[in-house]
Amino acid sequence: MATDTLPEKFTYPFNYTPHALSVRAAEKLQYYLVKQKDWQHNFGLTEDQEGTVIGKMFGVLVVRTVHNELGFLSAFSGKLAGGFHHAGFVPPVFDSLTAGSFLNIGMQELTRINQQIKKLTEMEMAENTTEIARLQEVRRTNSIALQGKLFDQFQFLNQAGEEKSLRDIFQKSTNNNPPAGAGECAAPKLLHYAFLHGMTPIALAEFWWGLSPKSASWKHGHFYPSCHEKCAPILAHMLKGIVMDDKPE
Repeated sequence: MATDTLPEKFTYPFNYTPHALSVRAAEKLQYYLVKQKDWQHNFGLTEDQEGTVIGKMFGVLVVRTVHNELGFLSAFSGKLAGGFHHAGFVPPVFDSLTAGSFLNIGMQELTRINQQIKKLTEMEMAENTTEIARLQEVRRTNSIALQGKLFDQFQFLNQAGEEKSLRDIFQKSTNNNPPAGAGECAAPKLLHYAFLHGMTPIALAEFWWGLSPKSASWKHGHFYPSCHEKCAPILAHMLKGIVMDDKPE
């Protein structure tokens, strides 16, 4: 990646105008998204394409490597084409889809309990009421424990090498558990990978690719700030000690 004038400070992720280097990196990624044949994902941009239309937030992070080279990393939020891993993109902080993982085993057990509850309910026998209530409580307890264990698997680094779990970050900043999907957005994935490999973050940008969901007004190809609900507590930890652009008044 050619060196333009580098930004003096890192991007303030919640309100920014993309730096020229970020724009260039985003354009390269967008060109790849248009031309690539490595995987199939229906962004809603091509007629008659199979699969549910799912627009996606992508991110680029301009970095300086340990060899003092300038380049950029790419990431997508959540899953892309049904998976977390694709060439050219940073991996997830934690892969919950791994075969045989505690999450898959736990979900299978919850499914088994649900089937038992359904079977007992359909029998419509008064003596089943106590057993149904017991199974519902087991299901609730197992679900809470499984969610908590999942939160603890997401461990985020910052520039100083400090590591914090998703649950710890949210409980200390909001006194609540993380919302669903927290930790799977593009910005945290990019920064975690950069810190893990000794890279220095230079500039960040995120853009929406595809049709907008009904509940949002995101437009294809437009840049957007990181979300507050899922990302603000995580990025507060990850960007600790990094000099950023001034927060707009």
